[in-house]
Amino acid sequence: MEMTFRWYGRNNDSVSLEDIRQIPGTSGVVWALQHLPAGEVWPLDQIMDEKKYIESHGLNIDVVESVNVYEDIKLGLPSREQYIENYKTTIKNLAQAGVKVICYNFMPVFDWIRTNLHKPLDDGSTALFYENDEIKNATPEQIVNRILENPSYTLPGWEPERLAQIQEAIQQYEAVDTEQLWNNLQYFLEQIIPVCEQHDVSMAIHPDDPPWPVFGLPRIISTADDLERLVNLVDSPHNGITLCSGAFGARSDNDIPEMIRTYKDRIHFAHIRNVKRFENGDFIESSHRSQDGSVDIVSIVEAYYEIGYKGYIRPDHGRHIWNEQCRPGYGLYDRALGIMYMLGIWDKLDKGVTS
Repeated sequence: MEMTFRWYGRNNDSVSLEDIRQIPGTSGVVWALQHLPAGEVWPLDQIMDEKKYIESHGLNIDVVESVNVYEDIKLGLPSREQYIENYKTTIKNLAQAGVKVICYNFMPVFDWIRTNLHKPLDDGSTALFYENDEIKNATPEQIVNRILENPSYTLPGWEPERLAQIQEAIQQYEAVDTEQLWNNLQYFLEQIIPVCEQHDVSMAIHPDDPPWPVFGLPRIISTADDLERLVNLVDSPHNGITLCSGAFGARSDNDIPEMIRTYKDRIHFAHIRNVKRFENGDFIESSHRSQDGSVDIVSIVEAYYEIGYKGYIRPDHGRHIWNEQCRPGYGLYDRALGIMYMLGIWDKLDKGVTS
């Protein structure tokens, strides 16, 4: 596997490339041109400028997260044609810079949803928290306002200009059910995968977070059955998966090690994080350690080792520890601890020691 670390850019992250390069075993950053809104072409000169800066710190730019899919594509509107053409151009430009994997998602309106960005844990740290009853009883506007209260950093998938008219955005999906959303995803992939094949770039879809419908919006990448349908939409190795253990792990019926073994040839990118599930449907993000959550991270790393995984992995969300001031879920300290935990498991496997 190749360990990476998500980074939000030189002007939008509390974590520097100097910090990242000091994490043992970490060879690349997962990056994006954060200032560009969804739907725009990523200019080649800006891509190459970021490539030069990142590589000057001894890190690679192989994985981009994310080239966001414009809402008109998800809605299947006639205007999607131009936005798909823009996406194709961005793929070509990224390929010219040496990018190998593009992480994206097809979640309507919200890329992810939590109700509290700094829920206290028993050890004094804080973490991202999803409260089921709060989602059921709150309005979308209330949740958006709560999430956007943090003034220090932009949050991925929560761009203020896109969410300013949240109710109108949700209402657009009244005519888009689950089957229509699947059809719109298939159309998108049928258009872009030939470009990916030509330029050797793999698309890796991120699962729904959380992996169930929220505010009446359809969700289509939530279970193993959904992954089976996805890979058959366009039968190409370039049509692949970002397998996120935290997103899938919010459901107790998702067997993540089995997903890894089944879809090993389509997993181009892996997010590894833990969550602690509660019987009422709540979940909170814990440390990466298996014993601290409901997701068996040891078995997940063992499954990647078993299949001989050579792709890209990154620690996903971390707790906020040691008074670190950072983007919610994306500090340095806990994610670095997560890397060391994963590498410790991998090193044991190299020595022939299993759980």
